Amino acid sequence: MKFVKTFFIQNFGCRATQADGAALEGLLGGAGLQPAGARQQADLVILNTCSVTASADEDVRKSIHRVHRENPHARILVTGCYAQRAPEELAEIPGVTWVVGNSHKTLIPEVVAAPYHGQILVGDIAKATEFLSAPVEDAFGDRTRPNLKIQEGCNNLCSFCIIPALRGRSRSMPADEVVGRVRFLAQKYSEVVLTGINLGRWGREAGFSPAGGERLAGLLRRLLDETPVGLLRLSSVEPMDLSDDLLRLMADEGRIARHIHAPLQSGSDTVLRRMKRRYRRRHYEDRILRAHALMPDAAFGADVMTGFPGETDAEFRETFDFVRQLPLTYLHVFTYSERPGTPAAAAADPVTERVRKERTRVLRELGAMKNLEFRKRMEGRVLKAVTLENGTALTTNYIKVSLATPRPANRLIELVMGPPRGDGIAEASPFPVLSF
Repeated sequence: MKFVKTFFIQNFGCRATQADGAALEGLLGGAGLQPAGARQQADLVILNTCSVTASADEDVRKSIHRVHRENPHARILVTGCYAQRAPEELAEIPGVTWVVGNSHKTLIPEVVAAPYHGQILVGDIAKATEFLSAPVEDAFGDRTRPNLKIQEGCNNLCSFCIIPALRGRSRSMPADEVVGRVRFLAQKYSEVVLTGINLGRWGREAGFSPAGGERLAGLLRRLLDETPVGLLRLSSVEPMDLSDDLLRLMADEGRIARHIHAPLQSGSDTVLRRMKRRYRRRHYEDRILRAHALMPDAAFGADVMTGFPGETDAEFRETFDFVRQLPLTYLHVFTYSERPGTPAAAAADPVTERVRKERTRVLRELGAMKNLEFRKRMEGRVLKAVTLENGTALTTNYIKVSLATPRPANRLIELVMGPPRGDGIAEASPFPVLSF
């Protein structure tokens, strides 16, 4: 690779994208390239993109221009979901050397070994059957909470979502491989985050042999039994995949973080129907209340979308009231953004941008209030947490804390929760007896 010797990867978007970026680090390192400390110092800058919203696309374009301005001699490679969706659009931006879709990510070390300009390598993602994979010992740098992607793609056809077209159909990392990777990571890290595009569908594809026949819960049991991992955390799980078996396991096992993130999108059944979501309010409420009964101190997060086409004031009020009465502890609120190629993008009766943004503001204020109430309720409790950089830590129930006495990163400790601060962080003191 005489044309590039050093590389820098900038990841955009979700945990799955971050996990892909970590795997790319391993692939490039295995090919003899060295990571650079900053993109200004790299021969190769890889932008590993998101395309879930128009603003995500805009962030990528701005970053391309910034990289080209700061480091005009660097070769820029754009990959990820934006690259899969609109490769020609990206290839026309000054400074872009390669555009590689999700369909060909594993070939990036071979692509950058050649001096081509404007090369586009994008295939039919629907035909993808394999994972982006790399030797796990090379894939995670010195992060304190590595994301291990164990599921890829999505079979749902939500009317607003472009991701199935950019990631392909659902496919799972084999159970033995998951166990081996977690076993290795457990030697280096206190917490491992299991992630995927539709994590709850792990092991569900035809012909896949799941762990013990119990799908995700069965896999978790294997990880607890066969690895020394200190703490496992699940990323987003769809509400219909929060089985009683999975919830009981999470409640009974101290090595699984008491943290559930279940996408809601809307609290109105009529909107959910137009979104082509596979559940209704009663289903979501049943799962969250069941989980809360088993784990009253757990964190419960939700994605909520505002301004979906045709969303009336009454439907938005349904969402607001539904969210308010549920024991949710934080919200990720997104303003609807048209994605070309999705049914919703062609829908009649769009909501104005002004109304979309106002509804987003209202829900974010509600989410902040609920989160503050949750952190107040935790004051004085003794909670387990993993230490992060800069004297902070993250509790198993997803509260970021500032430690009165800083500890080294990547340690499991118990701490006494102090009062919440206005910036979304709580104060805490390490518990004087137990430190893991």
